[in-house]
Amino acid sequence: MKQALYVITSLLLLLAALTSCTTYSKVQKTTDYNFKYEMAKQYYAQGYYNRSAQLITEVLPVMKGTSNGEESLYLAAKAHMKARNYSAAAPIFRKYYTSYPKGKFTEMAQFNCGIALTQLTPQPKLDQTPTYEAVTELQNFIENYPDSPLRYIAQDKIFEMQDILVEKEYLSAKLYYNLGDYIGNGGNGNYKACIVTAENAIKDYPYTKRREEFALLILKAKFALADFSVEEKKEERFHEAIDEYYGFVTEYPESKYLKEAQALYKQAGKYVKKASGNDTTDTENPAQ
Repeated sequence: MKQALYVITSLLLLLAALTSCTTYSKVQKTTDYNFKYEMAKQYYAQGYYNRSAQLITEVLPVMKGTSNGEESLYLAAKAHMKARNYSAAAPIFRKYYTSYPKGKFTEMAQFNCGIALTQLTPQPKLDQTPTYEAVTELQNFIENYPDSPLRYIAQDKIFEMQDILVEKEYLSAKLYYNLGDYIGNGGNGNYKACIVTAENAIKDYPYTKRREEFALLILKAKFALADFSVEEKKEERFHEAIDEYYGFVTEYPESKYLKEAQALYKQAGKYVKKASGNDTTDTENPAQ
């Protein structure tokens, strides 16, 4: 009995699916654009977002300038969004809020445009142009709608995007450091690039969770730069590295990288000329 019910149910579901496909095929072929638009809304309500998006896209040129023009444009963006076709949704949301700056759905359109763009952000090691675009879109939303209850979600998304951008900078700085004195970047150029990249990241994202790691990379790169310098530049650059060490241990007195930093500090001692009465470098007892 159970098996028979299962077979009947399966057949009914299959029949419904075939009927649905047949109906959708007929809707696609019709030249009655008002009917097609109403079916697009119906498919959206039923959760058939890809079908809805396809139909609305077909009727948009006809609906433009009519009483349904505004609603159809927003619904097209929403259908693509629900179908997770974010690359199609974002520009339509943007087209809506630029075409209807005082429209019924303008606030939601700009917000959803930013959210859609956050879904297009690549892995940190790749080009982050889409991430910058998402941040800009969400920042504009917050500026335009400072009292919107959605601003908190937008701000959280901005923080998430900034974490991706920070990770990109961290990987770049780390790569420069690992390349070391590889001559392809002008000898010590990789260490200098590491320092500049890490310093800029700290400046641009002062509250990043990677701040300590950036500081350590700067410290290590300055010691390495000094170590690989020509003899006449070693003393000056080791003094700069030692100054960086003191700054590091002052900001992170309990850093898990403290032993590594102290080891670098001690190694620098043999390169630093001790000036009589002015030597403040104690390589045996580095700052704690």
